[in-house]
Parts: sequence; C-alpha cells; structure tokens
Amino acid sequence: MNITPTKAQTQNIETVSQTIHSEGLGRDLKLDIYVPKNSRSSSKLKTIYMNDGQDGGQLELPKLLENYPHHDFILVAIHTNENRLSDYGTSYIPDYKNRGDKATLYMQFVKNELTPFIRKNYPSSNRPEDNYFCGFSLGGLSAIDIVWENPGIFSKAGVFSGSFWWRSKAYEEGYDDDQDRIMHTKIRNSAHRDGLSFWFECGTDDEKDDRNKNGIIDSIDDTLDLISELKKIGYQSRHIKYVEVKGGQHNFDTWKKVFPEFLDWALQ
Repeated sequence: MNITPTKAQTQNIETVSQTIHSEGLGRDLKLDIYVPKNSRSSSKLKTIYMNDGQDGGQLELPKLLENYPHHDFILVAIHTNENRLSDYGTSYIPDYKNRGDKATLYMQFVKNELTPFIRKNYPSSNRPEDNYFCGFSLGGLSAIDIVWENPGIFSKAGVFSGSFWWRSKAYEEGYDDDQDRIMHTKIRNSAHRDGLSFWFECGTDDEKDDRNKNGIIDSIDDTLDLISELKKIGYQSRHIKYVEVKGGQHNFDTWKKVFPEFLDWALQ
C-alpha cells in the first residue's frame, strides 16, 4: 500500500487524507477518512463508505459532520477521477456503450482491498450490520450494486438521485423498460438477500425527461420501479426508505440538505 496520510482536525472530527494502491485497478485512489476524535463507543464503529469523495467540499462534509449530533461513526470518502465512467456502474454488466467496464474491478477493490485496509488501520466494525455504502447519481448506482453483490460486508445502501436508467440497449435499438434497465433486471433475477435495507432520494426537478410520457420524470419513475422490484422479491416497507424532495435538483445543493436525514436512517 502506498500510504501518505495528512490530517486535519476540528473539535469533534479528525480528517485523514491518504492514498491506497489498488492492485486490481492498477492505480492509486485517494481517500478522505472522517473519524470521531472522542468516541464514546467501547466497540468498533459503524462505517459509511461513499463514492465521489472528491466532491466532499460540495457536500460540505467537514462542516456537516462536525455539527452532526451523533459522531460515533467513520465515513470513508473514495475519490474518483477520469475513470469514473469505467469504475461506476453495475458489476459484471457494462451498459450498452460499455460504460462501467471496470465496475467489477472497482467492486472487488472495495471488497478485497479497501474494507480490509480500513478495518486494519481504523476502529471500524467488521459486522455487515455496521457497514453501509452511499453515492450520488452514477455513484449511487455503483453503491447499491456493491451492497447488493456483497451482503456479507454491507447491510445498507444510500442512493441520491441514482442513475437507474443505466441500460443494456439504446432507445433506438428497441429499448424496453422491463428488459433493458440493468439494475432492475439484476434484482428481478436475484433471490432475496437477508439483512439489506435501502434509502433512496429523488428530487422533483432532478431532470426534465419523461420517456414514457406519464407525467413523471424518469429518475423518479426508475427509482420507484426499482423499489417495486425489491418488493417483489420480499423486501418490505421497513427495509426501504424513499425521500422525494419537492424542487430538489440533481446537484449537491440538494443532496447536502438531505444527507443528515440519510445519516439518521443509516445509523439508527
């Protein structure tokens, strides 16, 4: 591992910025790790992993976490870069443009390299019920896919304006909602996985597109349809939280306002 940590501190939070080398991805990845300074817990801490960690400033993470009333958890913000459209997506199934072609390698990095590293170097719990993954837009799709593929590591997924339009066929090639949305099909063809819970956020102004002309924007339609697929294989309302933000947009101004609500749900 190539580790060059730097640290910054506030009254309640220590932020460690460092890199980790991934053999599978063949490159270094930057991390910002937010750790409580004065933990009251006598056991290992709950840990939230987050895609698009390079945007922590837009999310105002240092301020948000400093002022959050329940500090006893670790947040691991994983930076991405020009590899985002390759790393994020659905493991084993790239989209019709071959985007997400390294999503399997990224998922394996999280599973085999990142989580062991965090548990070795920080007071992070190794229990699935204490480990969660979240993300925004395409990073949200990646987050739920990683949780879905690794119920032995994670138990909760948080998705902000998830890119559930991710599809295996172009519209002009005879695209069909029921057959060609990749995450929907993956869940439909899977068995129920015990211990998982899901948090979804959509803004009513996430986008303008309405491909089926039903008066509901695609991002909301795609999210509600995914929730329906989860319920069809046995997940109940207590396993799923859906938050719709009136006037909410596809940006960090909206997401940072509801992030504390996600934290409340995840850490309860």
